[in-house]
Order: sequence, then structure tokens, then C-alpha cells
Amino acid sequence: MTLVYVPPFPAGLFFSGFTLPLPKNQTMPSFDIVSKVDAQLLDNSVNVTRKEITNRFDFKDSPVTIDLNKKDFMLNLETEDDMKMRQLIDVLISRSHKQGIAPEAFDFSKEGYQSGKTWKKEVSVRNGLKQEDAKKIVKLIKDSGLKVQAQINDDVVRVTSKKIDDLQDVIQLCRSSDLGIPLQYENMRS
Repeated sequence: MTLVYVPPFPAGLFFSGFTLPLPKNQTMPSFDIVSKVDAQLLDNSVNVTRKEITNRFDFKDSPVTIDLNKKDFMLNLETEDDMKMRQLIDVLISRSHKQGIAPEAFDFSKEGYQSGKTWKKEVSVRNGLKQEDAKKIVKLIKDSGLKVQAQINDDVVRVTSKKIDDLQDVIQLCRSSDLGIPLQYENMRS
């Protein structure tokens, strides 16, 4: 008795009068566009900033306070004057960037104010896509003419396409356009 090896046939091939069906749960390639800040990285960058400020000569004998509210992603900064506030912000941005947090994650739009002898400023940290930012991203993708679908799910924009190359073109498009918000690309499925 001799054994004969018969190789399996791929789905959709016609063989001996019947066709093997294609898988029904085949999904299209997709990925998510998000804007997140890791709370631990933010905490690390605030601690490193505190340490550097205490060791700097120009901040010697100056009252400086950096408080992080992890729940609301808010920073409360206090310094002696406006000039030291700007220096503190520069140190915060550079140390955060070294930790992997984009400078666009900080919202410095609120003006600082003087309270007694100290200068105070509240800085919010952008965590999650706001609805208007998500709409900007979807409009940018649709105006590009790429053959992809983009939809908003809470604070995530999901992009799907038949080709992975189109998805990579969307990532390049989002990186090259200046949206003013830090973006990450997650959950790439092929």
C-alpha cells in the first residue's frame, strides 16, 4: 500500500465539482487614531522638572511649586515672577519631551495671574481627542481623496481600508499636517 500526499487547496478554488468558501469573518485592515498621555510618564516628567529646578542656581531661594492632579490631568505652577514662570515652562517641556510626551500635549492658552507675591498658572494636559479635533482629523482624511473610511468613536477615530498601504498613507498625512495635537496610532489590524 502506498500513501499519496494531497496538498490542501486554498479557499475559493474549484476542485472536483465543489468550491471551498471564503472565510466569513474576514475583516478589513484598520487602526485607531488617539491622543493619550501616559499618567506615569507625566508624573515622571514633573518629578524630574522639580529636581532640576531645585538644583538650578537661578531658582535658588525662590518659592516654586509644581502640583500635578492626575485625575484631571492639570498642572498648577507657582513661581516668584513671570520670567521664572517662562523658565519653568521651558524646563517642563524639555523634560516631558525626553520622557516621550509631545509638547503639544500641554495647553498653555490660559494666562498666568499674580496672587500676592507669587505668579500662578494652570496648565491642562490634553488627554483624549475632543470632538472638534476628531472632526478635523476626519475632514482632513476625507479631503485627501484616499480610499479609506474614517469614523469617530468617543475619543478615537477608527480608519479602515481595503489596503494597508492606504492606511500607512493616512498615518503619513496626519503626521505631516499641523493639527496642534499629539496623535498616536494604535490597534493596527490587517
